[in-house]
Amino acid sequence: MASFNRVILLGNLTRDPEIRYTPSGTPVMDIGLAVNERRRNASGEWVDEPVFVEVTLWGRTAEVANEYLSKGSPVLIEGRLRLDTWETSDGQRRSRLRVVAERMQMLGRAMGADQATAAGERGEPTPSAEETRDIPEEGAPFDDLPF
Repeated sequence: MASFNRVILLGNLTRDPEIRYTPSGTPVMDIGLAVNERRRNASGEWVDEPVFVEVTLWGRTAEVANEYLSKGSPVLIEGRLRLDTWETSDGQRRSRLRVVAERMQMLGRAMGADQATAAGERGEPTPSAEETRDIPEEGAPFDDLPF
């Protein structure tokens, strides 16, 4: 019988990333991801309930996450489930599911004028007028899209 182990999550980091290294020098990082589950409550209103997932990143993916992500950053993770089991010092057996990331996609928000000004004041590169001329304004009708 064949099996399939694939997870795709879209959420926000629950804490700042902290990179570690294995004894052989391989970068590794555990991040917390909050993923909202949307459902209707008893009165029929939509509510978001967060689901908290632990994710492990390895190698260059861990280094990129350490450099560019922080608490609250939106991220898409593709990976596989792994069951970790261990025994506590008092002999109790414990286990938990985690996701081992195979792919990470950083998701950003569009940079508004006030964010671009703040980024420029911090010395960060900002898009030039030439780079942004084909980007439609927020709320523009689809007929006005440049593609």
